[in-house]
Amino acid sequence: MTAPLLLRGVDLAAFAVALVNRLHTGGVVVSASGAARFVEALQHDWPRTRSQLYWSARLTLVNRVEDLPAFDAIFEAVFADAVLGVDPPGLKKSTGTTAAAGPGVPGRASAIAEGGLPWSTRPASVTAVDTHAADIGIPDILPSRIVVRADEPFDRFDPDDLRLLGEWLEVALDRWPWRRSLRREPHRHGKRIDLRETMKASRTTGWETIRVARTRSRKYPRRVVLVCDVSRSMQPYATVYLHLMRAAALRQKRIRPEVFAFSTSLTRLTAVLSHRSAEVALARANAKVTDRYGGTRVGRCIGELVSASHGNALRGAVVIIASDGWDSDPPEVLDRALARVRRRAHKLIWLNPRAAHEDFRPLAASMATALPYCDLFLPAHSLTGLRALFAALADG
Repeated sequence: MTAPLLLRGVDLAAFAVALVNRLHTGGVVVSASGAARFVEALQHDWPRTRSQLYWSARLTLVNRVEDLPAFDAIFEAVFADAVLGVDPPGLKKSTGTTAAAGPGVPGRASAIAEGGLPWSTRPASVTAVDTHAADIGIPDILPSRIVVRADEPFDRFDPDDLRLLGEWLEVALDRWPWRRSLRREPHRHGKRIDLRETMKASRTTGWETIRVARTRSRKYPRRVVLVCDVSRSMQPYATVYLHLMRAAALRQKRIRPEVFAFSTSLTRLTAVLSHRSAEVALARANAKVTDRYGGTRVGRCIGELVSASHGNALRGAVVIIASDGWDSDPPEVLDRALARVRRRAHKLIWLNPRAAHEDFRPLAASMATALPYCDLFLPAHSLTGLRALFAALADG
């Protein structure tokens, strides 16, 4: 007797869209045609076991091998008990017979009976990612042609794609570093008891303490300072980083981020990047930076940042330096400048898009000099790299 069909009477289009949305939430990159191909696969060979459903979904929805752990974790979370509610006889037959395993694949029936995946798709040493982690996913507002290029470097993007990235950043940058203040504010789950408010509240209950007032440290947004290299070697990435800080300036009104561009000299771009239109903001920024796409003097420009009047903005701030480390100045100049920056800043993050290459080594003298002063060294060369930067900013 053949096993009954799974998902009988289910709206396949709604089912596929819901599964794709769940995969997007877990960080799995699914192409724009993935849901349609999944529905077509189900119609062509309707699954009778969870193993068949697993492979239909995996072959049509997963495009990258690194997404397999996340896909396995999400499939297990979604379909661990789903078969029981959809078709109880199908669950009993598929878990109790060897027909569900199929020829040539040992252990499949036992794996399903134990509630696990049809069989392991990754080595045991690889741990599936947490689909509920506080990581920032790529929202669906991006066109599919960009979502599927999450790991592709920004230097392969055309101006239209960079404009769409700028619009995405305005929505995606919703987490911000915070700092604790000496001031305190009422909070029901605070760790410190407010004796004055507790005694005041007990006056209405015959001096019996019924409600304990608590406080916690008040938090304020921490300033972020971006110093972006706009020399010729950083040309493909400078636009994305300027989009990033423009989005931060629009989202954070209490403490506006400070943005500086440098090549052979330092230029402040905070005011021009605050324009609501991305095209106007970048056009004004390009007009103001007269030495863009030329040589690079990293050490001299960082030293100018600390010595100038706006160097006080570095105090207690998260300083982000975006540069590939090629410098015309001697490394001693950068060493002295970064030592001063490190004494003022709360955290120093260096973004080097070249670091994403598997053969990258910090052989440049300036890059080797800068690494000891950096709290974080990130490539931030792609959408996936920006997620790591967002996580670093959220940690303060």
